[in-house]
Amino acid sequence: MANGWSNWSGFVTACPKQIATPADAGQLAELVRSAPGPLRVAGAGHSFTPLVQSDGTIVSLEKIEGLVSHDAANNRARVRAGTRLGALMHVLQDIGQGLPNMGDIDRQAIGGALGTATHGSGTTLGAYHTQLESAQIVDGKGKLREFSRAGDQDMIHATGVALGAFGVLTEVTMNNIATYRLRRRKWVLPIGDMLRDFEAMMAAHRSAEFYYIPFSGYAQFIASDLSAAQPTPRPTEDDEEGLATLRRLRTVLRLLPSIRRALIRGAVKKVPAEDYVQDWLNVYASERRTKFNEMEYHLPYEEGPKALAEIIALTEKHFPEVYFPMEVRSVAADEFWLSPFHKRLTCSIAIHHDAANDPLPFMRAAEPVFLKYGGRPHWGKMHSLKAVDLKKLYPRWDDAMAVRRDIDPENRFVSPYMAGLFGIEPNPFGVQQ
Repeated sequence: MANGWSNWSGFVTACPKQIATPADAGQLAELVRSAPGPLRVAGAGHSFTPLVQSDGTIVSLEKIEGLVSHDAANNRARVRAGTRLGALMHVLQDIGQGLPNMGDIDRQAIGGALGTATHGSGTTLGAYHTQLESAQIVDGKGKLREFSRAGDQDMIHATGVALGAFGVLTEVTMNNIATYRLRRRKWVLPIGDMLRDFEAMMAAHRSAEFYYIPFSGYAQFIASDLSAAQPTPRPTEDDEEGLATLRRLRTVLRLLPSIRRALIRGAVKKVPAEDYVQDWLNVYASERRTKFNEMEYHLPYEEGPKALAEIIALTEKHFPEVYFPMEVRSVAADEFWLSPFHKRLTCSIAIHHDAANDPLPFMRAAEPVFLKYGGRPHWGKMHSLKAVDLKKLYPRWDDAMAVRRDIDPENRFVSPYMAGLFGIEPNPFGVQQ
């Protein structure tokens, strides 16, 4: 990050006056008090929105990482906010604990994953922030503050999904579960069958999700359930090879769409089923080398199939350049004020576009479909909403904004993007003179 900052896909860039990597909470507090504003925090750069973008100071928490302590009796672990999920999995396994659920990418820092409401899939499983027992932050005055579920549940609910604007996370205590094994199965089925049986299939497993491959007519369903069986080999992952094939077919057959569709359909139908058992940390994550930009909306659960059917029709009629699979998951309801899953069981639909191409026409066309069905955007993925829109989607919006003002009264963490997101006018952005 010596000469600037970029997110993982390269779509969001910044040239701040300062990029800092504090080694501990004390150094971080001094930065908050004195560094050029606005001050924004970088996790692993896996957000696709300008959450980190700043011409003031970008703070990396990469040195504030690792296990602080753990409680074996209650399956709790206190970790520093810069800890990457991939490292955290092994730390927890070594102390006999496991994350109850995960998404399919393990490169994020836990602080960033919490702050943007990152999640896995399962109708009874919440996003990462629902595991919060306590959180330590540095507030906008450079003061170290601690909130706990036992001592102040409202503050945990207000700051658990905070977009890096309710103070800077330094440490969190997570409620985990005892280490476990999963049986994971994958198989292909017609998308019509998947949409028809959506609720039954998603609810039939501890964790279930599916991918729709554009122009194929088929989905790949993935089911994970607890297992006491001995581990078996995980099949070799070929997602990247599959993406490369889909990209080639798109490019070579752009003037022959019917042949492209036939070839994709034939190839997807032949994808072999998978069935294996592994320890939890060897199941969830997949390698993601092909860079993309992403939009994900969180919809009322029952609206998911209708919204997806429209997104598929839109894509296959107007956007033949799209080849990335669409990902569909479920997330349990929770009580966090800025959580997209606030008080409703959710169907999440994610669409992707090759980072080598302009994603905006596709995303702009898809977003009204998501909004029509009551969607709330993933905070870390592409969307166009501002405060006036978001306030309508979050019943505790005003309460959350009041807490944010208390934590950051001088708007040290408010960049121009955050000002638009939160409706903060005028825009002082915490600039130090």
